[in-house]
Amino acid sequence: MDIDARIKRRQRRTDGRRLVEDYESLSPVAHVEEPSDRGPTFERLLDHLDPVFDGKLPPNAYVSGPFGAGKSAVVTALFTHLDRLSTETRSIIHTSTRAATPTSPAFAYLDLRETTSEFAFYHAVLDALVEESVPDHGISTAELRERLHALLGDAGTGVVVAVDHVGEPDGTGDEELVDLFAGLPSNVSWLAVGRRDPEETVLTEYTATEIRVDRYRRETLVDLLMTRASLGLSRQGLDHDLARRIAEWAEGNAHDAMAALFVAVVRATEDERTRLTEADVTAATEEVPRGAASLARVLALPANKQLVLRELVDLPAEDRASVTATTEAIGAVPAVDLSPGTVKRYLYEMAEVGVVERVQAEATDGQGRPPSRVELRFPPTAFRRLYDLRG
Repeated sequence: MDIDARIKRRQRRTDGRRLVEDYESLSPVAHVEEPSDRGPTFERLLDHLDPVFDGKLPPNAYVSGPFGAGKSAVVTALFTHLDRLSTETRSIIHTSTRAATPTSPAFAYLDLRETTSEFAFYHAVLDALVEESVPDHGISTAELRERLHALLGDAGTGVVVAVDHVGEPDGTGDEELVDLFAGLPSNVSWLAVGRRDPEETVLTEYTATEIRVDRYRRETLVDLLMTRASLGLSRQGLDHDLARRIAEWAEGNAHDAMAALFVAVVRATEDERTRLTEADVTAATEEVPRGAASLARVLALPANKQLVLRELVDLPAEDRASVTATTEAIGAVPAVDLSPGTVKRYLYEMAEVGVVERVQAEATDGQGRPPSRVELRFPPTAFRRLYDLRG
């Protein structure tokens, strides 16, 4: 926790009857400015990026690690700090061995969950580099590339672009991403971030460095949970033993640990408790599926698909007995305003990328193929609250 966060916590006034002080600090899809106990990972990334402190571009790199290892948290935090330094000073801090004052390269972060087209890719890079707003309409992809080349040609020092969540289902393919990188100016280097091992992606054919991020150790994960709880909950809202229990259950996966904490918090809040209980944690860990889909991935889906999921999580069991029953129930909700065919197509598409799962029901009469029902691959309590908070 940084000094500002400590001061903010002291400024809070609570009468002891409220558990949640700040949902954002507890959100499993939010990244804090200072990720807990990831110093070695930061150092490996800084070793790779070290040329920027001499005004030069580093080579391309690939950052890999399992789901929930904190790759996105570390990369977004580091690039935020580096971009701030680049924007504020545009010069390198002197050391005894560096007498020159080269201009620092710029830094840009792209999330492929939100950047789903060639136009969106170049738009996102350009938008990260200029103060004025880049138009979303009335400009072609070719014009965006031309503006990028003109801008970076004048800047000289170039930009380092972090591209997160590469290689995800239904995302930008590796070959397509290589082509997008090739369309960038020559004074751009990139840092690709994904779950696959280096030998499983062609991206590493274009990189000079591979950086591995391992799962959280249990004690590190306990510290992460306690830190986030100290920011988001009233005093003594989460005790250390419950944090340890969540960390042990999560097995190094920070996403699942934070999702379980969030579900437990929602449960306790709905029951008007001011501290989490063992029953809250038990219910939460039972709700978060093993191998769960990333909640950030779910909340990055198009609005209509999220709307379908929002109705799905509230359906009674009898309306989820089959895909047909689920489709009809969701299609009957006036707020959805989608045809049954569209709802069914969305469910199938979300099953293909692992957001939901089609599970075949047991045959009851022995005739014909048994129907399949829709099962969630994410904790519904967490999604429901996060969706409603954004709305």
